[in-house]
Amino acid sequence: MAYVTWETQTRTMCERIGEEVSLEARLVYAADILPDQPPRILGRRCSRGLECNQRNQPTCCWAGTLPDFDPLT
Repeated sequence: MAYVTWETQTRTMCERIGEEVSLEARLVYAADILPDQPPRILGRRCSRGLECNQRNQPTCCWAGTLPDFDPLT
């Protein structure tokens, strides 16, 4: 059976809220009967995404409100 989990990809300082955040990815690991393969990424999120979404301005793609701004690039 496949295994699904949220894993932290990186921790970084967010310029928008002025705090350190964890950027996480939802990964699916293949079942044991399948050959070795890398996990698939189903989604991404920020540990402070809910706080950013409560602001009156769009924040970044990790919070889901501004797809053109990625704080990692």
